[in-house]
Amino acid sequence: MAQPTISRARHAAIPDVSGVKGNARLTGTLASVLLVLLALEGVTIVRIGSLLTIHVFIGVLLIGPVLVKLASTSWRFVKYYWGDPQYRRKGPPPIALRLLGPVVVILTLALLGSGIGLIAAPLAWRSLLLFVHKASFVLWFAVMTIHVLGHIGETARLAPLDFLHRTRRQVRGASVRQWVVATSLFVGLIAAVALTPLANNWFAHHF
Repeated sequence: MAQPTISRARHAAIPDVSGVKGNARLTGTLASVLLVLLALEGVTIVRIGSLLTIHVFIGVLLIGPVLVKLASTSWRFVKYYWGDPQYRRKGPPPIALRLLGPVVVILTLALLGSGIGLIAAPLAWRSLLLFVHKASFVLWFAVMTIHVLGHIGETARLAPLDFLHRTRRQVRGASVRQWVVATSLFVGLIAAVALTPLANNWFAHHF
């Protein structure tokens, strides 16, 4: 009788880190989705005149996954600096990436916000918004390149784990995380379908 009791005590003493690992997996999956969408968005920039509608559609579609990824990374930030033992044990990202993180967030919100403003705001504001959109893109591209290179290895390792039979059950909540990613894309899709037609009006007035 003593042996099962000892085993249960030892098992109870093992910290439950599924929240930390689950958060990391969700962030990695979202990062991989965003890399694909951003690559497609980059292609449209080459011929923005003829691909403006697609550019706007993908740009608005990005909103859902971007917001959820910001939420997942902010959760890790808060839990770490709040002193959560599991997140403290995992440790923070390298100092350079930590310092760059708020800049990435601000520029991402400025880029997406100015893009939405360009298709939805009054015409009188659009010259200013176009300047903000272009300027924020240049800065965003520079810091995002560093951000992606700093996390590419981690993203490549984490992104497939919830989709492989061998690893998905190692951390509970894989189905929930998959639904979160799918929902973020669905919300972005609904927004893209609703807002993209407005790009035609912007195109007509601008060109």
